[in-house]
Amino acid sequence: MNDIREVEVVVIGAGQAGLSSAHHLRRAGFEPDRGFVVLDHSPGPGGAWQFRWPSLTYGKVHGMHALPGMELDDADPARASSEVISEYFDRYERTFDLRVRRPVDVRAVREGSGGRLLVETSDGDWSARALINATGTWDRPFWPRYPGRETFRGRQLHTARYPGPEAFAGQRVVVVGGGASGTQHLLEIAPYAAATTWVTRRPPVFREGPFDEEAGRAAVALVEERVRQGLPPRSVVSVTGLPLNDAIRRGLADGVLDRQPMFERITPDGVEWADGRRVAADVILWATGFRPAVGHLAPLRLREPGGGIRVEGTRAVADPRIHLVGYGPSASTIGANRAGRAAVRDIRRLLAREERAAA
Repeated sequence: MNDIREVEVVVIGAGQAGLSSAHHLRRAGFEPDRGFVVLDHSPGPGGAWQFRWPSLTYGKVHGMHALPGMELDDADPARASSEVISEYFDRYERTFDLRVRRPVDVRAVREGSGGRLLVETSDGDWSARALINATGTWDRPFWPRYPGRETFRGRQLHTARYPGPEAFAGQRVVVVGGGASGTQHLLEIAPYAAATTWVTRRPPVFREGPFDEEAGRAAVALVEERVRQGLPPRSVVSVTGLPLNDAIRRGLADGVLDRQPMFERITPDGVEWADGRRVAADVILWATGFRPAVGHLAPLRLREPGGGIRVEGTRAVADPRIHLVGYGPSASTIGANRAGRAAVRDIRRLLAREERAAA
């Protein structure tokens, strides 16, 4: 037990939600390494942004909201977002002295002794009174199961490993997925590929006009209701639709964004629909989203029968010591900032109640 380090709060993950949480812990009087610790498994600052494809420039990033206390000013829209945001996060960590520990893999969080949580990691164990989980989704790309997938002789890859459009030069590419990544990939790949085919489970919904604050609140409320019921969260974009910008309009007009219904099966040479129609393919690119990376919380048995973790605000209903930020309705840059503040406020109340009860 002497090898277990003690802190008040462990923060897992140093993306937008984790850094926001660490900032608010700092403001609330928690000292790094004693009051709280931030553990991040990535090799450097930047959260999931550091792994984004090079062609995703900062100018293509929709709604990157600044971290609390430091604006992201004068960023070159032509630079890769992975570079811009990694540098920004690095500067943020140093400015506020957050002392992120990396690379550290969190293997499990389980019940410890004396009402504390035991956080088991690749760099030793931590004991904490509360935990803020900010692990996002990037490490859990979702690959749908379709008959014949293992027989395909071409290449299959997911958005998480998208290398940029040049890698598809002269190839026949099937892009699966109706979200922002799927449409971005298609528009980029089309000038290089020999042919592209776009398939989605549901017809894509394109949103006309500005996305105002009221619409944003309504969208977040729909996602929030799912996690309140203990269902797996859906992305905010799944309820907002895709913005109908100039690039999308061009893609619709020139036939690149010609959506096809989901195929029935994968063949060795391509994909096939129930009516017998076939498309030959060299590559299948799965732009099918991600799932929350919360496997390390399994020993705490937080999941509901519906498959998700029931959350009120940021607090796990099954265990008030656990807060999930960047999960469900807070899985956006502005939502992550607000969630970090809310989690710290709740944790302060929880610890104060415990101290009063022990007095």
